[in-house]
Amino acid sequence: MLKSNLNQVRSTTPLVHNITNYVTVNDCANILIACGGAPIMADDVDDAVEITAICGGLNLNIGTLNSRTIPAMMTAGIRAGELNHPILLDPVGAGASTLRTQTALNLVETLPLTAIRGNISEIKTLATGTGATRGVDADVADTVTPETLDAVIAFAQEFAAKTGAVITITGATDIVATGDRVGIIRNGVPMMADITGSGCMLSAMATAYLTANPGDPFMAMVAAVCAMGVAGEIAVKNMLPTDGNATFRNRLIDAIYHLDGDTLEGRASYELR
Repeated sequence: MLKSNLNQVRSTTPLVHNITNYVTVNDCANILIACGGAPIMADDVDDAVEITAICGGLNLNIGTLNSRTIPAMMTAGIRAGELNHPILLDPVGAGASTLRTQTALNLVETLPLTAIRGNISEIKTLATGTGATRGVDADVADTVTPETLDAVIAFAQEFAAKTGAVITITGATDIVATGDRVGIIRNGVPMMADITGSGCMLSAMATAYLTANPGDPFMAMVAAVCAMGVAGEIAVKNMLPTDGNATFRNRLIDAIYHLDGDTLEGRASYELR
């Protein structure tokens, strides 16, 4: 099933509208091209609605919010909902400031989100209305461990049932949840935390997977998370002793570019409950 999700992306070339943060916008565009999709970026409110209408999916990332992009996200999201296009929210840094937290909460309350992807601290903030993050990283106190895994799964499923969105919590162990389904993914490498943008890239690519596989958003998210984790493992394997984190970022994108369905199926480490 992972293979079919990947192949659907490559065969349909979904066009994804990204209102994302300017720190990683180039990486998001390149990862979309690498996975078989196509990117477009439009964050002005007078442009966003029309662009949303010609795209298949919408990726909203609040990493660098400002007074211009917030209404663009909202109006683009409303239009995407009217067109029944998948919408993914990446609540970067929710809990770190009032603006980020309130904007993310407003988007959750207003838009028919298909998926929400973030670290455990960001997702907890959305679920409870308050929280703490370490900048844009998860708070150390929120680390998912084998001892807390079942509790985090129950929390994610409850939030998924409440929002109707596929909740994806990424970290050392990744969790994808709906009200009645759970995927636990154990791919990836620690070096993915050494670059800015691995999460942003995943959100952009996951939106392409959602767009290309509308019949099962849950498995689309599982496949996208597995693909990113497998690509991270391949990227590290291809590193030279003199390479650093900048090279890792490029090798990560290259690994997505070359990833095929058989490799994904063979290397994915996941379980479904």
